[in-house]
Amino acid sequence: MTLLGLKQAFGNYSVFSLAEIKMIDGNFHRRRLSEWQERGLIKKVIKGWYVFSDLELDEETLFEIANWIYKPSYVSFEMALAYYHLIPESIYGITSASTRRTYSFKTPLAGFSYRTLKPGLFFGYNLVNHRGRGFKIAAPEKAVLDYFYLNPGIEGKSDFESLRINREAFLDQVDQRKLSSCLERVSQKSLSRRIRSFLRFIKNA
Repeated sequence: MTLLGLKQAFGNYSVFSLAEIKMIDGNFHRRRLSEWQERGLIKKVIKGWYVFSDLELDEETLFEIANWIYKPSYVSFEMALAYYHLIPESIYGITSASTRRTYSFKTPLAGFSYRTLKPGLFFGYNLVNHRGRGFKIAAPEKAVLDYFYLNPGIEGKSDFESLRINREAFLDQVDQRKLSSCLERVSQKSLSRRIRSFLRFIKNA
């Protein structure tokens, strides 16, 4: 496969893999990828995954890449909360949920971290269209649940205040009936208690 052939095959992709190339060209040798990297035409993200050097990187494109390089996964936790403007801080690195083991990658593009959820908790994400492609991200309600699930120490007023949740954005975007439905599906008493305490805090803030 030539570079032109690579562009024709994967030019519309946010990220592509050596395995995908070999599905098209079984004789392809990875040394070509090294040559194209040396020429500055492509960039390696992690082992086996690459992007074109002229790829326009924005937050949503990084979300797409996060979904692909460690599957199954969806963007969640702090990153999703920031995406919905529920927390004010800028988040450095893309945080995602996965049924695979907790892992993180430092790459030339961004840091990608993945936290493990039980298979029964791997739900509640939306597929968002972006430039004809798409990425999976937790719905606002599930992002809240995921965050509390992996942070069991958050349970009192001072903890809730430290989150610096944007109350107006929270009340506008988080459907509390959907959040209650998610809690029923998870069926974990301590988690339900903490999140319901947080909801009372938000209402009275």
